[in-house]
Amino acid sequence: MSRSSKRHGGNRSKVDSIVAVSVNEAVKILGGFQLAKFDETVEIAIRLGIDPRQGTQNVRGAFSLPHGIGKQVRVIAFVEGPAAEEAKAAGAIEVGAKDLAEKVEGGWFDFDVAIAHPSMMRFVGKLGKVLGPQGKMPTPKSGTVTTDVAKAVAEFVAGKIEFRNDAGGIIHAPVGRRSFEAAQLTENIDAFIQHVEKLKPSSTKGTYMKKVHIKSTMSPSVSVICGQ
Repeated sequence: MSRSSKRHGGNRSKVDSIVAVSVNEAVKILGGFQLAKFDETVEIAIRLGIDPRQGTQNVRGAFSLPHGIGKQVRVIAFVEGPAAEEAKAAGAIEVGAKDLAEKVEGGWFDFDVAIAHPSMMRFVGKLGKVLGPQGKMPTPKSGTVTTDVAKAVAEFVAGKIEFRNDAGGIIHAPVGRRSFEAAQLTENIDAFIQHVEKLKPSSTKGTYMKKVHIKSTMSPSVSVICGQ
């Protein structure tokens, strides 16, 4: 048996997959798992009681975690004129208009988030087929199409995250790193869950937040009491 298999088996033995616990307790359990050889990302998965086939029930947006996500976020900005220099100063790794759109259309995807000024959508609109599947297409709902590009760039560079439910009605999002203090992870997770709760579509019936789990890159998942 490989070392990673032994680590996973040992970690798995510490989890009761049936019993859900508070966020605080889940973070403690996560902290008790054997560490990998790198600083693992801590992720959350929220299963929602929505029908993803109904456009009015899809849940998506952007959220600034209290303590960020502990990684360098690469942001590009579709903007021109003086605002382009402001976006660059705010931390954008690339700025441009038609030229940047053509670069992306040509297969350049070395970025995490794309921000666009509304006037740039005439160039950005055609990128939906390549950025959409990656979850990187700028949209007003996620705060990535905005007139204040520099502000948006600064927020995402600082750790603001985008999220959307998948075809199964599950939201996956990073909420920190294993190296974070327990209190920081707990605050990030609590804040994100509360934010998603506020986004409940009015057309949703029955239980909205069905299951919540947290895990790190190499660990088993820990079930969290919904609403905790």
